[in-house]
Amino acid sequence: MAADHQCYPRPRVIYWFRTDLRLHDSPALKAALDLNPECLYPVWCWDPHYVYRARVGPNRWQYLLDCQSDLSASITEINKKSKLFVIREAPQTVLRKLFKAWKISHLVFEKDTDAYARDRDTEVIKQAKEAGVEVIVKMGRTLYDPDDLVQVNGGKPTMSITQVQHQAAKKIGEVAKPIQTPLSIPDPGDTSVSFMFSPPSPTPDLNDIQRDASDQSYNKLSGPNGDFAPPTMKELGLKEATTQHRGGETVALKALDRIIADVNYTATFSKPATAPTAFRPQSTTLLSPHHHFGSLSVRLLYWRVMDVLKDYPKSKQSTIPTNLIGQLLFRDMYFGAQARLGHHFSQTTNNSHCRFIPWHLPSLVDRSTHLNTASYTIDSTVAETWFQRWKWGKTGFPWIDAAMRQLRHEGWIHHLARHAVACFLTRGGCYIHWERGAEVFEEWLLDHEVACNAGNWQWLACTAFYAQFYRCYSPIAFPKKTDPEGRFVRHFVPELHAFPDKYIYEPWRAPIAEQKKAGCLIQGNGDGVVEGQDGGEMKIYPKPMLDFNERRTVCIDGMKAAYRVNLYGDDPR
Repeated sequence: MAADHQCYPRPRVIYWFRTDLRLHDSPALKAALDLNPECLYPVWCWDPHYVYRARVGPNRWQYLLDCQSDLSASITEINKKSKLFVIREAPQTVLRKLFKAWKISHLVFEKDTDAYARDRDTEVIKQAKEAGVEVIVKMGRTLYDPDDLVQVNGGKPTMSITQVQHQAAKKIGEVAKPIQTPLSIPDPGDTSVSFMFSPPSPTPDLNDIQRDASDQSYNKLSGPNGDFAPPTMKELGLKEATTQHRGGETVALKALDRIIADVNYTATFSKPATAPTAFRPQSTTLLSPHHHFGSLSVRLLYWRVMDVLKDYPKSKQSTIPTNLIGQLLFRDMYFGAQARLGHHFSQTTNNSHCRFIPWHLPSLVDRSTHLNTASYTIDSTVAETWFQRWKWGKTGFPWIDAAMRQLRHEGWIHHLARHAVACFLTRGGCYIHWERGAEVFEEWLLDHEVACNAGNWQWLACTAFYAQFYRCYSPIAFPKKTDPEGRFVRHFVPELHAFPDKYIYEPWRAPIAEQKKAGCLIQGNGDGVVEGQDGGEMKIYPKPMLDFNERRTVCIDGMKAAYRVNLYGDDPR
């Protein structure tokens, strides 16, 4: 049945915020405002897929709530009658009811090519068509539309940055210039929601481990106070966030201004030359979480960097792929690959571009859908122990443990730290499936993108994008290049704080007298404490859980054999 909006001479619009929690440079929002609507409802659907079915830790939840609150305040600043209306029901069930209740003529949103999002949006567009509601979709999440990248790449997934850099530049054209921030926004109409509420099932809840109490965010469609406010961490039953990083468009734009103001940094930035051990402040921009939530436009970053490069001596500039522009192109590359391969891009099974390696702890696959389930096979109790110790920062290798503890506490680690811990888990130590590592990153990263996370793990496991599996990151030599004194380790692995520099990356080599002097014994798996000679407690840090040199050889031999067999994820063998 068509929606009852024919009697209204001007459009009545729902603007559906998703991956674009900002007002600046929003092509979809501009399209909504260009309709000159009688009323515009800025809506966020509190999607149970992300609440229960995607792995999200407290730090990313807090970042999302920061972004929503900031956006809502910005909307109210340009229209006192408006705000972000958080609707606590799945978009697949609630939007069709809103079409009728609010007499909607148009639904407008930013395009999302994530595999789940495509399925969701296909269903919503179908419902809108049945209701007589016109749908307008605009791309603004990436520099180029991922579907366009696939098209100009001959219908194939983009598996190299050169395919993006050259194919897109030649066939798609210049990256679109940013759009101005709107100075006003129409009033919303009547916001009554008297229709039947359809709360979702909370099981299975992949985020149960993140909660101290049960989720209460779906108790009422418009929230406990009836004001459509974003849920609180308490409503979600979540543990307290530990990150110091804050979300929101206001924070993002200030951070961008600081970066661009440092002309030399912006023009000469080269990712491999930045220090993975730097903290307070970090050596890279830390804008990626803002790109994930859309609180900062990638096109705005692109063009502000280009403006700096335009006036900077060309001979002194860093270049693609290591410069800031190159980082955005890498992001587009992963989005293009996922756009073509869909759900299977995030796994090995049925992934035509991912090499099959007989890793430990392989995923359990639903044979009817060929998609991973939320479980995996423990084919080796040793591998499972190694995996858990890797996840919780108890491997006995201080550099690896420091990086994993920073990730868990702050929700972010440097790009090269991600390289190091991923290499250690997969082809450079444990020979454990990259999908296990990707799940941990999905849980803990502030900037988790499905496309980038899956793509990076395949790259670092040398199953796709990159094949030099014999190049492994030493957990001892690598961090010494940028932090010989071990400041990073001392901060994130405080039990080792008093160890001499010569032992900070190999504390097991310290004589017992040195260990006691430092107040920490190296023994076992690092659990518990022991009593010191003075009656006080002596800290414990684990011995290395494996012989790195020996395991590196085992892993490289395994990779060589797998490469010789040359099977890919879609091979029935």
